[in-house]
Amino acid sequence: MFKTDLLTITNEDCIELLKRSKDNEYDLAICDVPYGIGEDGSNNKSRSLKAVSKDYKPFAGNDLKAPDSGYFKELIRVSKNQIIWGANHFISKIPFDSSCWVVWDKDNGKTDFADCELAYTSFKSAVRKFKYKWQGMLQENMKNKEVRIHPTQKPVALYKWLLKNYAKDGDKILDTHMGSGSIAIACHYMGFNLTACELDSDYYQAACERIDRETRQISLF
Repeated sequence: MFKTDLLTITNEDCIELLKRSKDNEYDLAICDVPYGIGEDGSNNKSRSLKAVSKDYKPFAGNDLKAPDSGYFKELIRVSKNQIIWGANHFISKIPFDSSCWVVWDKDNGKTDFADCELAYTSFKSAVRKFKYKWQGMLQENMKNKEVRIHPTQKPVALYKWLLKNYAKDGDKILDTHMGSGSIAIACHYMGFNLTACELDSDYYQAACERIDRETRQISLF
């Protein structure tokens, strides 16, 4: 277990974490679950035409299918609100409609990756867009470029924006598929309590090392 005053992160199957969680224990779940489109990192090294792309280890559980409806039922049971990335690929498994989708415009130019990623939310406001370049070695903030350790890594800035716009002071945050740990770093920056888990032991270790490195740097300053 990786634990700080704000963060509690475990290496386990998300179903185990959900089973031991109480009804409405968390104020907001922000989850980047497998989309079911085969993006597990195994084909990343062959995608770039301009530079040598990183060769990621395929992650445990892979991305061949999205979680089943039982996962979403449990997620909704334990959290008061949800933000679920990639839900356009499996919306039939989520039993509620939404007027408030989040659009992340990755400003990634002409690639075989999607121009945007979509997140379902349980909120009742309008659709919102966050634009942030995330194209291989090119990033929106090149002066503070993030080291990418996971094939489906999202930028810390995206999670900070979500927390700023959808979380309230004192909210308890849940992430069932932590991946690279970006959400943990954002929660540390912004003072939110986070409970998270990651199934793949190698990526769990890499994420914990990244989180520790980032949070220690912040503490020094």
